This record gives sequence, C-alpha cells and structure tokens, in this order.
Amino acid sequence: MQNYFQSVKLFFKRFTLVLFLYQICRILFYLFNSSNFNAITFKSIIGGLHFDLSAIAYINLLFALFHFIPGNFKYKPSYQKVLKVTFYTVNLIFLLTNFVDFEYYKFTGRRSTFGMITASGMENEIKTLIFSFLSEFWYLPIIAILLSFLFWKSIPTLKIISIQNNTKIQILKQFGFFLLFMGVIFLFGRGGFQKKPLRIVDSVSYGSINQSAFVLNTPFSILKTIGKKETLEAPNFYSEKELNTIFNPVLEINPKGEPTKKNVAIIILESFGRENIQRGQTPFLDSLLTKSLFFENGFANGKLSIDAVPSTLSSIPSLMNHSLITSSYAINNVYGLPKILKDNGYNTSFFHGAFNGSQNFDQYCNVAGFDNYFGKDEYVGPESFDGTWGVFDEDFFQFYCSKMNEFKEPFFTTIFSISSHNPYTIPEKYKGKFPKGTTKIQESIAYTDYALKLFFESAKKQDWYKNTIFVLTADHTSSEATEKKFETNVGKFRVPIAFFNPGDKNFGGISYRNMQQIDIMPSILDLLNIKTKMITFGKPYKSEKDFVVYYLDNIYHYIDGDYYMAFDGKKAIGLYHFKKDELLKTNLLNSNKEIRTKMERFIKAYIQSFNTRLIDNKLVL
Repeated sequence: MQNYFQSVKLFFKRFTLVLFLYQICRILFYLFNSSNFNAITFKSIIGGLHFDLSAIAYINLLFALFHFIPGNFKYKPSYQKVLKVTFYTVNLIFLLTNFVDFEYYKFTGRRSTFGMITASGMENEIKTLIFSFLSEFWYLPIIAILLSFLFWKSIPTLKIISIQNNTKIQILKQFGFFLLFMGVIFLFGRGGFQKKPLRIVDSVSYGSINQSAFVLNTPFSILKTIGKKETLEAPNFYSEKELNTIFNPVLEINPKGEPTKKNVAIIILESFGRENIQRGQTPFLDSLLTKSLFFENGFANGKLSIDAVPSTLSSIPSLMNHSLITSSYAINNVYGLPKILKDNGYNTSFFHGAFNGSQNFDQYCNVAGFDNYFGKDEYVGPESFDGTWGVFDEDFFQFYCSKMNEFKEPFFTTIFSISSHNPYTIPEKYKGKFPKGTTKIQESIAYTDYALKLFFESAKKQDWYKNTIFVLTADHTSSEATEKKFETNVGKFRVPIAFFNPGDKNFGGISYRNMQQIDIMPSILDLLNIKTKMITFGKPYKSEKDFVVYYLDNIYHYIDGDYYMAFDGKKAIGLYHFKKDELLKTNLLNSNKEIRTKMERFIKAYIQSFNTRLIDNKLVL
C-alpha cells in the first residue's frame, strides 16, 4: 500500500504545483489589466481558487485515473516517464491560454472562450494575427518560456520504495481509495455539492461588478464553451400581459408625411470609441459632427465588432456571452433595416474590406436580407492589402463610393472600416504624416479619419450626395482608455453616434439623451417617414424613453436617464448617478430604493422579452 499512496501523493503534489502556477497567471493577468479592476477583495481571491480547482480537476481527470488505479504497472519507469511528459504538455497548453487574455482582455472585456481562442470567423487572418500578436507583445512568449521551464523543473517524480505483489485485500483497499480519490477530483471539477456544476456566470458572486474576469481563468472559460452554442433561459418575472406594460419591443411607425425616399449610408468605424474623437486625432470627423445631429451620450451594445452589426442594423442587442452571429440563434428570422428598406424599394448592400467570411458578416448579411455583400474578393482598385485584415480604408472607401454610383436610388448601404484594428497598420506612404497620439491605436485612427475625409470629398461630387442620410458610429471602444472615466463599465461602452443630412442644413445639433446602436434602426425609419411595424429593442431618437442596455462578463448594464445599474440576472448589484459620478465610486443601491425598484422592474422585463423572443424565434411579427 505504501507505493500506492506514493503515487496518490505524487498526483496531488503535481496538482498543487499547477494550482500555484494558475495563481502566478492570475497575478500577471491583474498586473497587465489592473486599470480595469477595482480593489481586489479576499472574496474574489477565494473565488479564483474555486474556479482554478475546477479547471485543473477537469483537465486532469485522466491523469488522476492513471495515478490512482490499482496495479504495480504504475511503478514502471517507462509508464512514469510517459505520464510525466503528457501531464506537463497537457497542463502547459491550458496554462498558457491565460497568456492570450493578458492583452486580449483589453479588447474584449471578458475571458476568452473556445470560439474566441480558435478565431471563429477569422480563419483567413489568423496566421498573420498570431505573428502580429507575438511581435507586438514579445514579452509574453519570454514570460511563457520562463514559466514553462519553471513548471518542468518543479514537477516531482515518483519515489519507489520496493515493488511487492499485492494481496487481494490490498487490491480491494486500493480500489476503495481509487473510488474515493476519483470522487474528490470529480467534486473539485463540478465545483462542490451544489445543484448545478460551476458555471461561468457563477463568477459574479465572488466580487464587485467588474471582477468576474479576475475570478475566472481562461482554461475554465474554454472548457465550458467547447462545442457549445449558447442557449438562453427564459425567466418568468412577469405574466405576458404585465410584461408588455413594462417593456414591449413591438414598435409601430405611422408617419404623417410621405416617405422621403432618401438614401441611407451607415458608416461603422472600427474602434472609434468616444475616447478617440475630439482629441486632435480626428479633425475631419470632429468637423462633421458639428454639422450633424450628434449624441454626446452614445453607447455601443457590445465589445466586439461582431456584436455591432446586428445591433446597428437589426436593433438586436448582444445580451449573451456569445455574439448573436455565432450563437445558436444566428439563423433566427430577423426583420431589420435591409428587409424593411428592401420592402420599400431600396437597393441594399454591405461593405467590409476584410477577407470574405471575416467575422461571419457574409453569413449575417444573408440572414438579414442584404442584396449584395462586398468584401476583399469584390474589391476593384489599386493594390492595397494591409498584410493582415484586408484592404486599407482609403482605397476601400473610394471603392465604396464608386459602387454607390452604380446603385439605383433609393439605396441603403453599410460600410465597416478595418484599418484602426490591431495591429493598426497604415500605408507606408503615410508613415510620419499623422500624429501618433498617446496610445498605440491613435495613429491609425487619424489615418481612417483622413480616409473618411477623402470619401466625403468624392461623395460631395456625386448626384446622390444631398439625397443621402449618413449615419456614423463605432463598433466598440478601443482597448486603451485615454482617461479614467473611459475605464468604467459605462465609459468602456461610449461611442460616437451621429446623423448627417447634407440635404437639410437645419438638421443638426447636440443631443444629451442616451442613444445606443440599437436605436439607429428605428431612428432611421422614423427619419425616412416609413410606415412599418417591427420588433426593436431600441427606440427612435425622438422617443421620450431614455434607456440603454448592454451586457458584458455575465452582467447586464442598464442606463436610464442619469442612472446606471448593474444587474446580475436576478438582482441589482450596483446603482450609480453616472453623470455626476463618472468614476462610479458611490453605490446608491441601498440609499435610493425608489430608483432601484423602478430600474430593476424594467431590466427584468427587458431580459425576459429578449430571451423569450430569441428562444421562440419571434423577432419578426
């Protein structure tokens, strides 16, 4: 029995070593992203250990079996050598996935999932992206090599006393201990005796609003999302009748005037967060905003490019851990701008200068009902590949303008820029032309602003220009904030939203109402005087309603008027007067119960309506 317990002890020593290395990774994750977290609490540290134990146990179930199973074959040097090498290799691979989030978390605001790690929707770009990542963040491979060396050198080996044949009683005892120890490891894996195994969403119970990513580890997030399409649960907060009195996504537009038949061009600018405009990097966009209806309190509905498209074009927010486009609801029927405008005689098209298939935008365009999709494959113009993503913005915007000349009016088009995406490459001929700013992205922001200027210079010369409404927004904010107020759960979603109508000089001004990407669709239809009835989770810009809803890291974020609430799916966990308290330092949850009750009532109804309609495929009337 002594040798058997030596084998058991060996496994738990190795298990403890891996647990220690996970703590090193958590410390590094915090150091690389400390500005994104409030003060770390003891509770969140304990929560981190809980999720680490679960991930390590799942990963090492087979190794536990190979250590605990009765039999003298375990003590052979060849068996132990293979066991040691495979244990090291498997655990190292999972351990190093944490390194992705040391920097990638700045972009996404959440731990990476299986789909994100495997770059679903970016198969063409992945090789150059990996090279770019390694060259830009060169220090990460160095730290990874040091950690790998430390891991290998620290793995304990089996100390055999003497090998003797086991009696039947000893074998029975060993089998009993085998079941006991395997049960312990399985218990670690499921996270304890609770009714359901530990889930990603459980991380919110271990810290303040934005500490879920600190509590989690990337291997756990990957394991929990392998081969899974996200499925929503339909909460039953209210009866259907009461639900519709609190929030009803059915909107009917009954204009007094005739349809304007104006063209519509939506321009989605990569990473042009509110922190990156009106700071000297975007002189053209800044000047355009002065001639537009500009929403000072504009918000994105997601943190990824793939979230922005259904939000902007179909008024469907991203209220899941998966983006709608990659979720199990991706093929749900939608009645968004492409179909509505097509029903009203519009030619519809979507432009994205990246590789065809990038971000699954082409798939979404088919579901959404666009007539045409124009990607890198359809581009016609001078050689302009940026080496990673696709066609440089300057040339693709000019291609966009030329194609618009070919469309029969009225037309509806959308273009999504790419050049201000990491690695922020700009054409060689413009190196040194634009100010570099204070963050890595800002030179490429300035380049895209210049490309936008050239586009509008070309567009002004076209017959369709004054008959077109231009809508400008960003897909999401960038990874590096320029001020503390852009690091909060409110600030990290602030984006510009503006409507520019060159045919109407009286249309413009600054609005301080809360505006989000999902408000763009109903606002456009209202401006066009189009009679329609639709499902929208937003509201027209003229509406008296003043709400914004977005989701990140298992928390629903809800703004109404001057207040911001964080909601964990069951209860409010934070309430702030965000316009006075930009850094969200004073939690009003217990001191302003009237606002809390009112906002909790709305967000519960909003979630119930959203989940139910996605589950039942009822996004179309």
